[in-house]
Amino acid sequence: MTARADIRPFQPSDLDALYAIALATGDAGQDASALYEDPQLVGHIYAAPYALLEPQCAFVVEDEQGVGGYIVGTADTRRFEARLEAEWWPKLRERYPAPESKTPTAWTADEQRAWLIHNPFVTPERIVASYPAHLHINLLPRLQGRELGRRAIRRFLGAVGEAGARGIHLGCSMANTRALRFYDAYGFTEIERSEKFGTVWMGFIVPDAGSDAP
Repeated sequence: MTARADIRPFQPSDLDALYAIALATGDAGQDASALYEDPQLVGHIYAAPYALLEPQCAFVVEDEQGVGGYIVGTADTRRFEARLEAEWWPKLRERYPAPESKTPTAWTADEQRAWLIHNPFVTPERIVASYPAHLHINLLPRLQGRELGRRAIRRFLGAVGEAGARGIHLGCSMANTRALRFYDAYGFTEIERSEKFGTVWMGFIVPDAGSDAP
């Protein structure tokens, strides 16, 4: 019998779990623990700032073993990017110097993430214009294949919909075929591909309040 799992709003006490999950899924959905010397680097970029700066759009998936998944994001990508620049990146830039001694192809995984902290990715306007919200979702293997991803996205859609967003986007690694199949089955459509970054951009129109979401 499958144990029950619940989806609830993020609480500050969940932060360590978010960092751990971000690392455990940080290699195209696989465990990235062996790639990083600093286990918090992935979470610094893709999990913690969302939960702390936009907690109204942050939810965790919890079972009897504890928090094993999360969905985080923002209803307004451009506003969130500005908040990161003002409130999040400055302290991290003091902690993680930008890599300078090697060519990018020789950077370690830690150096690659440090470079992103100093040079944050800016989502192209052609994507944000139609899909202003965005999300990151990760579940540990024990929670996958149980419809929890769908349930988490529904909670997130409700949150960003209340904030006025009518379209959301996400970027998924081309190597993460499991996630790509999931998003396609949910109803996300491919917007474009970036071979340079190995990323598939996908979008979804947020249903009106009261309508049936997938």
